[in-house]
Amino acid sequence: MSNKPTSGNSETDWQRLDAMTDEDIDLSDCPEVTPEQFASSIVRRVPIAQNKAEVIPIDSDVLEWFKSRGRGYQTQINTLLRAYMEAHQSP
Repeated sequence: MSNKPTSGNSETDWQRLDAMTDEDIDLSDCPEVTPEQFASSIVRRVPIAQNKAEVIPIDSDVLEWFKSRGRGYQTQINTLLRAYMEAHQSP
């Protein structure tokens, strides 16, 4: 068995997927969750890393702008805040 390197290129037809509506999605192999299953489910909160904090309110228009840029918006906000912090630290 040979180990072929992956190209990193996606073969996903993103335009077709973006054009799909909810009705276009075939859920026949995904049974609906029954009310009994839902009632007996367990909600688990993913723990926040020890060095992370959720503390600052952000103006809703600013947050929506970052969200509109897609996945990773929280990381982008953190990166910008870190760059600002580092630029303003005393030597």
